[in-house]
Amino acid sequence: MPKYNFISLIILLFFCKALTAQNFISQTIEYDGNTREYELYIPSSYTQDVLSPLMFNFHAGNDTTETQIAISDMRNLADENNFILVYPQALADPSDDGSLNWIFKGDSDHDDIYFIDSIISELSNQYSIDIERVYACGYSLGGEFVYELLCRLNDKIAAGVAVARTMGQYQYENCSPGHPTAIMTILGTEDYYNGIDFAGVTYYISADETHQYWTDYNSTDNDPIEIELPDNNTNDGSTVTKRIWENGNSCVSVVELRVNGGGHDWPGSFGNLDISSDNEIWNFVSNYSINGLIEDCNLSLNNNVNYNQFSYYPNPIDSYLSITNHSKNKSIIIFDINSKIVYESDLNLGNNRFDISDLNTGIYSVKIGEKTFKIIKK
Repeated sequence: MPKYNFISLIILLFFCKALTAQNFISQTIEYDGNTREYELYIPSSYTQDVLSPLMFNFHAGNDTTETQIAISDMRNLADENNFILVYPQALADPSDDGSLNWIFKGDSDHDDIYFIDSIISELSNQYSIDIERVYACGYSLGGEFVYELLCRLNDKIAAGVAVARTMGQYQYENCSPGHPTAIMTILGTEDYYNGIDFAGVTYYISADETHQYWTDYNSTDNDPIEIELPDNNTNDGSTVTKRIWENGNSCVSVVELRVNGGGHDWPGSFGNLDISSDNEIWNFVSNYSINGLIEDCNLSLNNNVNYNQFSYYPNPIDSYLSITNHSKNKSIIIFDINSKIVYESDLNLGNNRFDISDLNTGIYSVKIGEKTFKIIKK
C-alpha cells in the first residue's frame, strides 16, 4: 500500500476524535486456529428492542484497525443512525513478509471471508442485529476485500463500498453474487483508475470495467446519470463527479464517486475534501437491504412524469422544482435519503414553483397526496 501523504493529519484526527467519542470495545474471536481481533462500537442509541444494521469497515493492506479508525471514524454516524460498527484486524501474511493482508498473496488455504461470517454470527447472538442490513466498506486492499465479500459472502452482505480500489482480475473472473447488489466506488483518476497490467498480465481491471460488471449483473440502465458535485474545497486539486446507474433489479443502483485528479485517498480525511467518504458511504448503503431498495421500488426518476393529478419538471434540478397541480392536493413534502423531512410547502391549484436551492446535492423523495416520486438535486 502506498505511504500516506498526510500521516501527520491522520494522527491528529485520530487523537481529536478519540477525545470526543465513546469508546470502542476490543473483541477477540477464535477462528481457524487463530485468536482474531476486532474493534466493536455499539451506538448510544442502541436498544435491544430495535434491529440495528451492521457496518464493517476494513483497513488497507499491511495496516491496522487504529489507522482505519483514524481516517474513517464512523462513531458519530453510528450514534445518529443506530448502526453497529466493526473494524476487524487482518493477520500477517507469511508469503508477503508478514504484511497484514486480507487476501494472502501466495498459495494458502487462509480465507478471511469466513472470519467475517463468524463475526456476523457471533454478534447476531449477542445483539439485536438486522441480519438483512449488513454492510461493508474498505480502503485500498480493504476495498478489494469488499468486492470479495460481495462476490463470495453475498448471502450475508446487502451492499458495499470500495474506496481506492477496482476489482481484481481474479474477482472479475470468479465473482458469483446471489442477489441484486448495490455497490458504490470512490476512486481517484490518478490512482490506477485504468487498472494494473504488468508483463502482459492484468492484475486489476479498470474502473469502467468494474462498473460494467456490476451494472450488467444488476441489469441497471446502460447510461449513468452524471452530477458534478460542488467544489467545496478549491485547494485540494480535485473535483468529484457522481455517476449513478439506476433501475437495477430490486431497484438497486451502482454508483461511482469519481475524484477527478484524486489519488490513493480517503476523501474527507485526506486528498479530496469536497466530500466526506464516511457520510457518502452510509447515505448510500443505508438505502438497501439484502432484498434490494428498502423504500417503494416503484418510485420514479423519470423526467416530466404525469400522475394525472399533477406533473413536475425538471429532473435533475438546479434550484427550482415546478409542479402543475390538477387536483385537491394541498401540500408538498420532501424527504432526504434518511426519510427526514427537509422541505414542506403549501401546494396551490395550477402552476407552483419551489426554491430548493438550499438542499444539498443528492436524491430526494417528494410526496404529494398519496403519490411519491424521486428527484435529483444537482
